[in-house]
Formats: sequence, C-alpha cells, structure tokens
Amino acid sequence: MRILYAVQATGNGHITRARAMLPALQQAGISVDFLFSGRPREQLFDMQCFGDFRHYQGFTFKTEAGSVKRWQTLKAAGVTQFFADVRSIDLSGYDLLLNDFEPVTAWAAKRQKLPSLGLAHQYALRYRLPGTRKAFWLKRAIDTFTPLDRCLGVHWQAFDQPILPPLLALNAIPPTPSDDQQPFVLVYLPFEVTDQVVHWLQSMPGSRFMLYADVPDVAYLKNVILRPLSRETFPRDLHQSHGVICNTGFGLCSEALMLGKKILTKPLSGQIEQYSNACILEQMQRATVMQAFDEKLALSWLEQPNVAPVVYPDVAQHLARWLKSGTDLQGTQLVARVWQEVSQRSV
Repeated sequence: MRILYAVQATGNGHITRARAMLPALQQAGISVDFLFSGRPREQLFDMQCFGDFRHYQGFTFKTEAGSVKRWQTLKAAGVTQFFADVRSIDLSGYDLLLNDFEPVTAWAAKRQKLPSLGLAHQYALRYRLPGTRKAFWLKRAIDTFTPLDRCLGVHWQAFDQPILPPLLALNAIPPTPSDDQQPFVLVYLPFEVTDQVVHWLQSMPGSRFMLYADVPDVAYLKNVILRPLSRETFPRDLHQSHGVICNTGFGLCSEALMLGKKILTKPLSGQIEQYSNACILEQMQRATVMQAFDEKLALSWLEQPNVAPVVYPDVAQHLARWLKSGTDLQGTQLVARVWQEVSQRSV
C-alpha cells in the first residue's frame, strides 16, 4: 500500500500529528510520501524525518496581534497559483490520499479520482460542537476547502461522532531534565506580538517563564527566557514546566492535557476553531481562558496546582492497522474500539 500524506503546515499541530503517524505507518508496512503546504518551505524546521517531501504554496490565514486578518488573508490567497498546482500534481501510483486539511491534494484527488481520507482536528468541526452552534456554514466551508471521500475528526471527546482522540508521540519524548531546574511556565503564543507578550510576563516578576518565539537566539529578559523554536528543547521544557500559556490550537493543548499541565489559553480572535476549543476546554474544566493579556487572571492561574493527566491510547497504531486492513471503511468500529480503550484506561 502506498499513500500520499498531505499536511496543512500553517500550524505545528498538523505536523505533530504527522510525526506521530509516520512510525506507525512504517511499522504497518505502508509506504508513505509527504507533502506540505500553507507555510513557506524555509519556515519549516526539524523536518528531516519526512525525507524528501514535496511542498506547495497552498492557503493560510494572515494574523496580526492575536487576530485573524480576513482582508489580508484574501489578498494573499494566490488562487491562480492554487489552481495551477491542483492541475500539475500527479497522484498516479498512490492507493490513497491521507489528508490533514491540505487543499491542493484534496482537490487534485477529487479531479483524478484517487480515494481520499481526511484526518484532522478540523474535521471534528463538521459536527455541532460547543462553540460552533451559530456557525451554520462551517461544515460546508470545511468540505469545500478539502473535498474528500470520507473524514475522521480528532478531538478530546467523541461527541457521538466519527472522531478519534488526539494523535501524539509523547512516549517518544524522553523526560530528560532541563539545564535549569528552577520552576518555570512554558509560553507559546505564535500569533501574538512577542514584545507585548514579554512585557505582560514581566509584569509578574514572582514567576519565571520560558517563552518560545520566532527569534534567532536565546535572550534573558528579567524573569523571561526567550528561546527560538526547536523540536529538541521544546518537548523537554514542556515536560519540565509547571504549566502552559498558549493560544488555543489543538496540538499543544492536547500535549498539555496528556502531561497533566494546567493551561492558560488565549484563543486567536476571529478563528472559530480556537473559539470552539476554548469552550470545550472550559466545559471539561481543563483550562482557564482569557480574551486579552489579563495580569490579574494570570496571577490567579499561577497559584493553581497542575492537574491529573488525561490518558489516551496510541491512536496512531490503531489507525495504521485499520488503514492496512482495508475494512470498516467509514471507521465506525475503529472509533468505538479506540474510545473504549480510553474508558478502560481512565478507570
């Protein structure tokens, strides 16, 4: 079996899911090639495990100071290039397109009649989840962005839909001690203005913060350690942290849940996915949500203890074996089996 695994690279959560799936697919004897779009190739980092992957421009959204800028997003869409890429890509030789919200290959597969399967957090939003009740257009928008034969969503709960638990490779991250044993909070707010984040964190001098951002070198700014993005140091610091401050993307929040880290989260304004995630985390009583950089709220959150980890099974292994078997095409039995294992592990 040979598949093309296409990934929306706008957020790191999509790539994290692909990192978790890669060894499981290989162990199942599935040949896999990767394609990424949605971020300039030079901005992708630590991609060696994906080999000689293909890259296309695709689509992404433009943000500024924690908000989606819709007009700038439309201006930068590059529709002409998109349709040229859809027409030019050759999918012959593949048995299946596995698609993580990547539009170029989704439309190309539809055009070339290649069987396709969506696997992404966004596909959970095709259903009426908390925070999406008024977004009647959401399912149609998702299905138009990536027109696929069938879809499996990924979320923290099943919601009685074809939705799987998070796919993460946390067991592969060694909990090695950090260079600095003093307590700190991990901060990752990629859609915010870094200087503004630093100023806010410095207003709480009684705590130490490890802030990851798009910077070239490490900087020590009073009680804030500013670090460049890194797949080597970030997982280590996540393990060692005493809590996580982040936007409300699915990937990092999932990692924090599975490691038992308390979460203070600021959903990206104008982004329905992060708004829904924030609503669900609040309902689960697993995060404190802030709409702006609130010092009083943050100080109260800093006093809270960490929480018990949420235990999920190795979803990637289940999924790879299911793909290899070619049975239960809609995934109904797969979803039931995996969530039953979640229930057993939670006892």
